[in-house]
Order: sequence, then structure tokens, then C-alpha cells
Amino acid sequence: MATIEILGVRHTYDLTPPIASSTPVLVFIHGWLLSRRYWQPLIEQIAPDYQCLSYDLRGFGDSQPLDNYGFTRQEMPVQSRQVVRESQPEENFLRSSEPLTLSLSNYTPAAYAKEVGILLQKLNISSAWLIGHSLGGSIALWAADQQPDSVKGVVCINAGGGIYLKEAFERFRAAGQQLLKRRPHWLCYVPGIDLPFTRAQVARPIARCWGRQRLIDFITAHPEAALGTLLDSTTEAEVNRLPQVVSRLKQPVYFIAGAKDRVMEPKYVRHLASFHPLFQGCGENVMEIPDCGHLSMVEQPEAVATEIRNIIANCPDSSNFA
Repeated sequence: MATIEILGVRHTYDLTPPIASSTPVLVFIHGWLLSRRYWQPLIEQIAPDYQCLSYDLRGFGDSQPLDNYGFTRQEMPVQSRQVVRESQPEENFLRSSEPLTLSLSNYTPAAYAKEVGILLQKLNISSAWLIGHSLGGSIALWAADQQPDSVKGVVCINAGGGIYLKEAFERFRAAGQQLLKRRPHWLCYVPGIDLPFTRAQVARPIARCWGRQRLIDFITAHPEAALGTLLDSTTEAEVNRLPQVVSRLKQPVYFIAGAKDRVMEPKYVRHLASFHPLFQGCGENVMEIPDCGHLSMVEQPEAVATEIRNIIANCPDSSNFA
């Protein structure tokens, strides 16, 4: 685990050893209320073929801002925190619910995409494929738009949209805000509370260690970042911008959908994919994984790894549809 400062916030990342100078680096971008850890099963599958970079978005996982005393959540003195020793013994929880202050107040996908560009620059990565899950897919698309020279292609996993349904989005935003209000740190001590997290948004229950990880990331996400990303990424203007971004991308863009994903249904994945020339009228840039929900990289890492290898190995030259 390494750290790097981006626009005043220390970001945590993991970088596997390089494979060859001629291969692109795969950069993995997680979704809302998650962290870089969910990429581990997929990276284990694909690291023998490609160098892989995963990191925690600003305000999530271990990429936490400093408080007024110069500490991050991970560095709070022992008397000021509780340590949960489960499958992830390094996870720390603040006793206090007092919010910290982030250095940026913009939580749009475009703002996070700017940080992707800075990350690539600081790590001297000049050739990258971005792999984004859910909200991370939107961030990856924006980053490809902003960094056309260094980003060679994008794979969106369980990511789509581009259709603003007013009532549905208002319900989603309201439910999300209520959810974020119910995150007491003592919740992690309730027996069996991790079990619902093994069943939520997936086709079949995932391993309990992942339910525990989802609980940890849900509780420790910075309140301002958690709410800001929810609200800034679901406005009518923001939703309508995404197809415009996809339509002007010169790089190859592919989409991997879960057949049983009820958060981002395949029809919405195909809708967004249709704005890219690779769609070719019949969904040539969309792959659907059977018996899979919204956490494809955890539910079916082997299938996702196979699709990614095939995509990068066989993708057309971007000049063919520029």
C-alpha cells in the first residue's frame, strides 16, 4: 500500500510489478461507497498479463482527508479511535462522528477524472486502459475525454445510463441521503450485520469477507464525499452530459454488464454504449455476464478478466472510428 498526494488529499493506491514496457497499465476505479479492495479478485486474475493500478477515490477507502490536527482516519491516535480486527485488521474507525473537511467541494465525475489524470502523471503512466465500476465507469469516461493521449481505452463495468428519469432519480437521491444518515460507527459491532451486505445488489450471496468489507467502506466513507458524489453525479445536467462524452471519445470504449444487475440494468448499459461508434447498431461493444449482479468483479472475476483480456487484445485502432 502506497500513498500519493493529489490536490491536497493523500490518496492510497496499489501498483503491481510491471510486465513489459510495451503493454498498457490497467487502472481500476471503484464505485460509490466502495474502495480499491474489490478489485483484488480481478487483479489476481489479470496481473500476470498486465501491470495493474488500483486506488481509493478522494474521501473513500483509505484516501481520507486530514482533520484539523493533521491526522487521517488511519492515523488517529489510539485513544481517539476503535480498531476492528476482522479479515482486515488495519481498518480504523473514529469514535467521534465529527466530520472532517475535504480540500475540494466538487464531486462530479469530471472533478474525479481530473484527479485520475494527475495520478497518471505523478506515477509516470503514459499508456493506460481505465477500468471503472458503476460511478467509477463515469469517472473513467470523463478521464478518457480529458486525457486522450495517455488513456488508450475504457472498460465500464456495471456502468451505463444517460437517461434522466425525474421521479426515479429523485427517489434514488432521497433514499441515498437517508442511507447516509444511518451510519453510526458502532454498527460494525452488531452481530450478523454484515450478512445483508453479502446479498445486496448481487445475483447470489458473495463471501462474508466481502460483506464485511462493504460494511466497513459504507461506514468509513467521508460524509461530505459520500453525499457529494451522490448528488453531483445524479443531476439532470450531469446525467445528460454522459452520452455526449461517450460520443466524442476517440478511444475504444467497452461495457461489461451483469445479466441480473438491478442497479444498472443491461438495457441502460446498452443505451450509453450506443453513443460510441463501436456499438455499430447492435451492441458490439457490450458484453453481458450471465447470473451476475452489480458487483461483477467480485461475483465473477474470472469471466470479467477473460472479457478484459479479449477486449485489449482485439480492440480496433482508434483511428478507425475517430
